[in-house]
Amino acid sequence: MVFDNLSEYINAIDSIGELKHVTTEVNSDLEVAEIMRRLMYTGKSPAILFENIKGYNIPIFGNAFGTLKKLQIALDLQDFSEIGNRIVELTKLKMPSSVLGKIRMLPKLSELSEYGPKIVDKGPVQEKTNTVNPSFHDFPILKSFTKDAGRFITFGMTITKHPETDIRNIGLYRIQILNEKKAIMHWQIHKRGAQHYEILKDIKKKIEVAVVIGSDPSTIFSSIAPVPEGLDKFLFAGISRKKGIKLVKCSTVDLEVPANAEIVFEGFVDPNSLELEGPFGDHTGYYTPPDYFPSFTLTGVMQKEKPIYLTTVVGKPILEDALFGKVIEKSFLPLIRMFQPEVVDFTMPPAGWFQGLAIVSIRKRYPGQAKKVMMGLWGMGQLSLTKILVVVDHNINVNNINEVIWAITTKADPKRDVLIIDNAPTDTLDPASPLLNLGSKMGIDATTTWKEEGYQRDIQEEVNVDIQTKTLVDKKWTEYGFDSLI
Repeated sequence: MVFDNLSEYINAIDSIGELKHVTTEVNSDLEVAEIMRRLMYTGKSPAILFENIKGYNIPIFGNAFGTLKKLQIALDLQDFSEIGNRIVELTKLKMPSSVLGKIRMLPKLSELSEYGPKIVDKGPVQEKTNTVNPSFHDFPILKSFTKDAGRFITFGMTITKHPETDIRNIGLYRIQILNEKKAIMHWQIHKRGAQHYEILKDIKKKIEVAVVIGSDPSTIFSSIAPVPEGLDKFLFAGISRKKGIKLVKCSTVDLEVPANAEIVFEGFVDPNSLELEGPFGDHTGYYTPPDYFPSFTLTGVMQKEKPIYLTTVVGKPILEDALFGKVIEKSFLPLIRMFQPEVVDFTMPPAGWFQGLAIVSIRKRYPGQAKKVMMGLWGMGQLSLTKILVVVDHNINVNNINEVIWAITTKADPKRDVLIIDNAPTDTLDPASPLLNLGSKMGIDATTTWKEEGYQRDIQEEVNVDIQTKTLVDKKWTEYGFDSLI
């Protein structure tokens, strides 16, 4: 089922027992975040609807996508690679020259037109509009850890337009609340929102911003997904759900937002106004130290009559962001293969907070190919921030850490097969990098080494059970008294 808003998704998971209603009064200052974290660390958290928030009449929805099952429901997908496959197919479309070919193409073009966003006159998010005295304090924004600098919006979809192309981006950046109308936009230097900001900074022009709280699950996913440069994020959301997103105009800024959103904070980011942001307990498991980021000024709020405040919590892995990471892996594997066709599988273990470690398997055909793949992946968008890349052979299961460790320890020689690159871009949040945004990278070639790559000994043969013995034991397994095959 394709969901058009957050409430439809909530009702769907509620009907199958995947939602917990909490009616006891809870505090958005520390208490809600601790409940959400404890449940996520169990590995099987239900989504939670906090219905009684101290000082507020707006419910909080948390751990909304905290299991792969719920993400499959949310995105109406069993195989997340379908999203990437759709994008790959779009890149292959060519208009045929013959009239007959063009006629045959019409159904496909009609299907594609359905993916695009559509601007409508009115939407539920416009039920209540405040442009006179808007305030962040009207909403149950969380404080997550005791040493956090204050309350932070953690699941706000930040919408900006590229100043030169008007292509829309949706990014997920934390926002620290300073007072009723002032906040701090933590968009890191490598993010597209920051790129839009930098373009306008040169001409000392403010950048208009809309921060959306809650929408249909596909739009929420698009805010996190590292889509190809130049692809409008609302179009990507439509591709993900095979149905276009309805948009409405904001009330105080020249931007469009989902018509079915719960809450929209409108305003501008001023390139000439920097504020000290943080500390913040982040998904690395450490407090991110204070640093200066641009201020966000609130100019208006649009909301539903009875909105739901969607939020998430971060901290030492593994939490909700890990589940989105697994979906991104599968969704973008077809795109990785489009540029690196030798890639078989790819994973970014959640314990490595995704930017810390990536493991990729390849079908090796020539000497040096593993290093070629490393360079290629480090040159692809947000993968440029990945600190450690491990490349293994195609027969190694990248999702089985025991197989990966075996490959590293039996196939890689530290001097020959470890590549160190200094003075390279790093994630802003990396607590180990010697400088902010700049550090080193490590590539480990754990593929079978060829003589051309410097292996001077006879290549040892891996032990494997012969087919006849395997078949014999398979057939007689239950005769041995065991219940099922191992």
